[in-house]
Amino acid sequence: MSFYSALTYFLGGYAALVIALYMLSVVFPVAAFAARTLAAYISLIICAIYGALASIVLRILGREQIAQWTTARAFKYIMALTTGVSFEIIDPKHNLETVRPAVFVGNHQTELDVLMLGCMFPKYCSVTAKKSLKKVPFLGWFMTLSGTVFIDRKNSKDARTAMAGAAKEIQQRKQSVYIFPEGTRSYAKEPELLPFKKGAFHLAVQAGVPIVPVVAANYSHVFYIKNFVFRSGKIPVKVLDPIPTTGLTPEDVDELTRSTRDIMLKEMVALTEKVRNKPIAVPATNGDGVVHASGVDTTLS
Repeated sequence: MSFYSALTYFLGGYAALVIALYMLSVVFPVAAFAARTLAAYISLIICAIYGALASIVLRILGREQIAQWTTARAFKYIMALTTGVSFEIIDPKHNLETVRPAVFVGNHQTELDVLMLGCMFPKYCSVTAKKSLKKVPFLGWFMTLSGTVFIDRKNSKDARTAMAGAAKEIQQRKQSVYIFPEGTRSYAKEPELLPFKKGAFHLAVQAGVPIVPVVAANYSHVFYIKNFVFRSGKIPVKVLDPIPTTGLTPEDVDELTRSTRDIMLKEMVALTEKVRNKPIAVPATNGDGVVHASGVDTTLS
């Protein structure tokens, strides 16, 4: 059997399984979770392969700065088709198009945030990611080729070097970056944020560029792993006003981090209230919501 024949059989069988699970979900709702999870994984693999190939072509053409943008948009449309999930981008001042370079920061809820990036990711922007993802087939290849800033969580010296390199890239090539300052997924059922790490804010101050907060409503009604919930739906995401860093110093980073988190938390609650059509109290924060640590924990997003 040739490679193409084997691939055809695999994709056909995979598609048949997903369709069967969708049909079964009419009787057993949990089957929808399995169906959409399988659909999301194959969508991610397809887009990672496409992204790797697109990155090679765009690098040859000198346009590698838009590699992650074009791959993100492909993922947006494929996921809408295969899972019925999409994010509605609310950007009344067109900050995604007009603010460049910048450090974009967003709340991090689940694996579905990859789709959120697919729907809102601006041109001339790259992400930061933990170094271990570099070794993942397809996805790691794409991220490497498209200019992802990899961070070694176990090595503070390498982390600082990577951030310094990102600051230089921002200044010289007007390349924005997108960072999740919580550092990990919250998996929260209610609108809340984990404490913010300061790496993104040090980077913005070092590069002298604005912080642009991007806030997604809590979407546990669409995707909640603990209860095996994965439904179709549209999730609102709002792009907030840029926060300038001109004239700020490293001593100002704690306050910049805290105030940005406060703004994002209030907006997250407001967006979730609209989705659920009921009032929600702003959750209390232990301490000031900022990770106070030395070395790699301070540097990493």
